Amino acid sequence: MSRNAQRKLVILMVNMFIANASFGIIIPILPEYLQSINQGGTAAGLLIAFFAGAQLFFSPIAGKWADQYGRRKIIIYGLGTLSISMFVFYVTDIIWIHYFSRVIGGLGAAMLIPAIFAYIADITTMEQRAKGHSFLSAAMSLGIVIGPGIGGFLAHAGLKIPFLVAAISSITAVIFSFLLLEESKKQEYESPKDIKSKESIGTKLAQSVKLPYFIPLLISLVMSFGLVGYESILSLFMENQFDASPQQIAIMITSTGLVSVLVQLLFVEKIVRKLGELKTIHLFLGLAAVGFFLSLIVNQFYLFFGITLIIFLATSILRPVVNALISRLAGENQGFAMGLNNANMSFGNILGPTIAGVVYDVNVFYPFILSTVFIVVTIIITGGWQKYMTSKQTEFVKE
Repeated sequence: MSRNAQRKLVILMVNMFIANASFGIIIPILPEYLQSINQGGTAAGLLIAFFAGAQLFFSPIAGKWADQYGRRKIIIYGLGTLSISMFVFYVTDIIWIHYFSRVIGGLGAAMLIPAIFAYIADITTMEQRAKGHSFLSAAMSLGIVIGPGIGGFLAHAGLKIPFLVAAISSITAVIFSFLLLEESKKQEYESPKDIKSKESIGTKLAQSVKLPYFIPLLISLVMSFGLVGYESILSLFMENQFDASPQQIAIMITSTGLVSVLVQLLFVEKIVRKLGELKTIHLFLGLAAVGFFLSLIVNQFYLFFGITLIIFLATSILRPVVNALISRLAGENQGFAMGLNNANMSFGNILGPTIAGVVYDVNVFYPFILSTVFIVVTIIITGGWQKYMTSKQTEFVKE
């Protein structure tokens, strides 16, 4: 990777870290803040739902914008929109305005994430793609790990201070990107006149099942469904089965985040270079399935801790590799492909915790069984898809 590409990658990593850390900052104080304005669990759930729903709806559209109007512009707009969302949280205590601000925040995330990943595709070769995606994923993981700790510390200065700091951080990222981030491929973006003659976004969405990267999109959905569902009931399960303390739960969550960062920074590129994308996906989908299954039978806290680390290790490798595979198959439609991927992840983030919570109330082991079954089915589908793609390539060579 050239020095110029490395410099751009660092800027993108800083943006991704700030965006995720800004969101994480508010997590520790959200329950107490909602209580202070006479709100409770329903409001907390709706705040998450509005954000995820907006991100789900706008991601394919915003990804297409990144293809049409340029990555840099959409990245800056996304960061600016996130900043507005955080400032609204800081200046008002009216709950319906907070709901609206979460919709704005979801739009900002929908613009930011696909555009950043599309930018990576512009500045890397096919061989460097997995490394670029793994570094971005590491920045996301680090922001998620560090953000809540910063938020808990800032809350001592005032309950709403974390909202203000999150907004200022996002504004800083806007200025940082405006001054330092160059457009990646100006000459290849479509003009508004060209856009009118193209297929509509609705048509493209309807035809997404025919896209060459539809199966990797499905893998992304299953990963989000399984992992976020698992995370949503993890603390409840640990308390129920092992009588784990809040400190033990916090140590586990922090440890899994740090493992994700280290693996994504140090090992993903080497693994993909040695095995290739599809073999890597098969291997670590299998490892995740084994981890979910073992979660059903262990009866000691530290064994469960180790298995949880294995699950997060597998998914921390899968995420950037699947992203890189989608990017490789997307051709010129990088923004749209990354938007669809982000929408799938958002859908999994909504569906996973909802279903996991419902089945957990029936039986505490059902979420693990469900995740195992989904991943095994995905492995089978991925194997069939790989054979199909191989046969298509063989036919093309013969012709």
